Amino acid sequence: MKLGVPFLQFPLLFDAAVLAAEVQAIDESAWRPHPAGYAGNDALLLVTVGGDPNSDATSGPMSATEHLRRCPYLMQVLESIGGTWGRSRLMRLSGRAEVTSHVDINYYWRERARVHVPIVTQPTVRFVCGEAEVNMRAGECWIFDTWAEHNVINDHYLSRIHLVADTVGGAGFWEHVGNARPHQAEIPGWQPRACPPVAGYMPDLDYEAENFPTVMTPWEIRSHYAFLMGESTAHPAVPLIHQALLRFSRRWQALWARYGERPDGWARYRDAIETVKLDLVACGAESVDLRNGVRLMEALQAWIFEPALAAHRRTADAEIRQRAGQATAVLPDATSTQPRSTATRVARDRVFDRPVFIVCPPRSGSTLLFETMAQSPDVYTIGDESHQLIEGVATLAPAARGFESNRLVAADATSEVVTELRSSFFAALHDRDQRRPDAGSRVRMLEKTPKNALRVPFLARVFPEARFIYLHRDPRPVLASMMEAWGSGRFRTYPNLPGWTGLPWSLLLVPGWRDLLGQPLHQVVAAQWNTTTGSLLDDLEQLPPGSWTAANYETLVANPAAEIRRLCAANDLAWDTVLPQALPLSSYTVSTPDPTKWQRYASEIDSVLPMIDAQARRAERMALLSLQN
Repeated sequence: MKLGVPFLQFPLLFDAAVLAAEVQAIDESAWRPHPAGYAGNDALLLVTVGGDPNSDATSGPMSATEHLRRCPYLMQVLESIGGTWGRSRLMRLSGRAEVTSHVDINYYWRERARVHVPIVTQPTVRFVCGEAEVNMRAGECWIFDTWAEHNVINDHYLSRIHLVADTVGGAGFWEHVGNARPHQAEIPGWQPRACPPVAGYMPDLDYEAENFPTVMTPWEIRSHYAFLMGESTAHPAVPLIHQALLRFSRRWQALWARYGERPDGWARYRDAIETVKLDLVACGAESVDLRNGVRLMEALQAWIFEPALAAHRRTADAEIRQRAGQATAVLPDATSTQPRSTATRVARDRVFDRPVFIVCPPRSGSTLLFETMAQSPDVYTIGDESHQLIEGVATLAPAARGFESNRLVAADATSEVVTELRSSFFAALHDRDQRRPDAGSRVRMLEKTPKNALRVPFLARVFPEARFIYLHRDPRPVLASMMEAWGSGRFRTYPNLPGWTGLPWSLLLVPGWRDLLGQPLHQVVAAQWNTTTGSLLDDLEQLPPGSWTAANYETLVANPAAEIRRLCAANDLAWDTVLPQALPLSSYTVSTPDPTKWQRYASEIDSVLPMIDAQARRAERMALLSLQN
């Protein structure tokens, strides 16, 4: 929620010692890694969808978890604040750790305030919001402007614990807002009112029952886009964007008058969304920033295009797949590629149970993640990358396709291709103990091949239950590692690529590679990264909700145990391996990892950063959004 000031302190003061005693009485096993994967961050869930103590979802009726019900004073605190409560947690920040700077652009936080009540803290803990900074003292109650870039830094060696509760407000809440103190204001006579615990009292709190629309109303759509247009920076495309959004809202209102929330109108609503997205791209909307640094198109996607048909996206997978070019549900004994009825859910895959594909540009750390996750007792892999399996299919061989690129789409997954690939993958699978799967069994396959970043629609057609992990990494070390890989000669994928001059072609073959003839190496790898990232993000956006999640390379290296546990939990995989603090080098390491190694190529990389800036920012935002969901 955007506020008029960075921070507001409520006129309430709670007994932090009593709160800390309640928290300390909860078993340590209840704490979970932060859903965004931040190193040094973990959380204990208090209010969740259905009261599930392991759910970070934001869509669905909320209720108290077993942990909150054991904490009567914590419930009294929430009652005193006076809100209708959504997702709420205790959040712990380890000593010498911080929360990565970010902006909350997820739809869920559009109209929700985030309340902070410090329970365990120190004077050196700094909460930064925009240009402002405060130290929230134990027992105080604050809200802040989540629409501004913000982060938290704990310079102390001890951990910090806050109650962090999300709410749309309530009568009592808004009364407190009216009496709150902006962080820098000196208000004569203002002081918070003490709210001591009441023995034996267990409040009956209000929890959210509705938080996402079935079909967004035209009035809500107008509210969102009007706000975003007001937040846009000066740009010649803004008037055209405004007209495109106005046409869209009028079309949506006409559809709303005709259908309301009825399912028979969903296809036409979807068409309206796809049409305005094309109109906005044609207007140049992708180059427009908001004043907080977020891209306008990212915010429109998060606030309107994604949630406007939330129920449709949850319950009509087949229609979504058809519109994304992925309508076919391929089974081992039914490989027809004829589209299925849009009213029918995709059938259960009888062999490949939710296979997991790690996708990212090359040299992003996917081998490290793959080799670590392959230690799960649930996982089967082919042991290495699938270049030969995929390109060994006659119609998929690069030579048979004129060496255009490694890009594969749903239409490339003919029934013959599907049958051959599924058979080849299954025949090569083994688990961590080198055991083959039993004939007729369903398997959880894990796969990683950099070229697959260009093949998401194809893989989703071949494996109808496919899940994807997008591994995000700072592009600067990635570009440096790609240059190093080209120079090493170890990653020559097409050494005799027709028409190519210079170093033998290495890594994946991107669409438009011929335009790179004669370019210096740093520009070639920048184009490889940029094209791959753009294609990958486009494809991920078209997948049904729940089909992909993000991982962060820096978090994986800093805290591998927590990050792997989170990813396995997100993909319903068991985990029983004790990992070392520092993971071993991956199979495809060229030189010893070093966070500053990329600086050897600093001048070359700095020169191409403007070329990749748009996709780099988009990748960071999409990864963060996924991690927050």
